[in-house]
Amino acid sequence: MAKSKAKVPAGKPKSGTPTKPKRPAAAAIGGATAPGSAAKGRTKAVVRKPVSRVADERKGLPALASRAGRRGASADVRASDPTLFAPLSEGERADAVRCLLEDERLRGLAKVGRYRVVTVEPLVVKPPEPLAGRRLARVVVYDYASDKCIDACVDLDRGAVCHVSTSTAQPMLSRDEEAEAIAIADADARVLEARAPGDVATATLHYWSLRVMDFAYRRRSAAVVYGVPGARPSLVAVVSLVDRDVVAVVPAEQW
Repeated sequence: MAKSKAKVPAGKPKSGTPTKPKRPAAAAIGGATAPGSAAKGRTKAVVRKPVSRVADERKGLPALASRAGRRGASADVRASDPTLFAPLSEGERADAVRCLLEDERLRGLAKVGRYRVVTVEPLVVKPPEPLAGRRLARVVVYDYASDKCIDACVDLDRGAVCHVSTSTAQPMLSRDEEAEAIAIADADARVLEARAPGDVATATLHYWSLRVMDFAYRRRSAAVVYGVPGARPSLVAVVSLVDRDVVAVVPAEQW
């Protein structure tokens, strides 16, 4: 009778067969297994490139040249003219406003004339922008006729408007607007009647609302606070700078 051979479990060597010790797989941090290495039991470590270098190569720029360009831009900033950061003179402020109002994009604003210049300040642009190294001014104007804010950039060296944007943003009140709000509130009969003896305007706040149904949602307004200096306020008058009128008189404790 023929003897049956015992089956050897898979993965186990037959008795008497010499085996080679398996080499442990190398842990590749941030790498992947090389093709065909599974059969050999080996892994190949892959060194990842820095993110900045990968981005440079995707753009088709040599990594070394790109880094040198960055160093050159930083050097240009350090060697920039410090007078570009100096405050604007009265003549430069006047030139910036004049250039803006003479621009064809703002002919309607200059024709109607219901606007207020909120701020005129120096603007510095860093390389590699085309306007870098030029004397620039940022002009913010609020148009009362359309309830819009105009933000523009003027090149004072060339006398030209470089950029104009219009939005529904509410910039902070200018000093002229604060003085105008106090004058309108002081002349209102309801404010005169509600003021206590010794009450004066102690502060003027930029007032707006995020609720669509409120008056100050779109209309440019100011809140004039009245009271005795050094004491708690007693009265608040809401002034519409667009309509030049007091729209509300509220006790301070209810404000």
